[in-house]
Amino acid sequence: MAFNLKTRVWQTGALDWWGMIDGEDIYLGSREFPLPPEEGDAWHVRKTGDLFKIVDGEIVKVGNQPKAEEFPW
Repeated sequence: MAFNLKTRVWQTGALDWWGMIDGEDIYLGSREFPLPPEEGDAWHVRKTGDLFKIVDGEIVKVGNQPKAEEFPW
């Protein structure tokens, strides 16, 4: 994928997005991942609770928030 990012990102066959951040493979989400990713975009990964933002062309983890409860229906 040719995005204007310094962070290496890829998508798996299961349509999950991953990135190489600080030498580790980090799950960046599925539908939450912004397409196309642009400077200033921020998102919350439901499965892990991780918060990410694009700053100076790099994806950075800015925190973690407990994942939201799923609707009972």
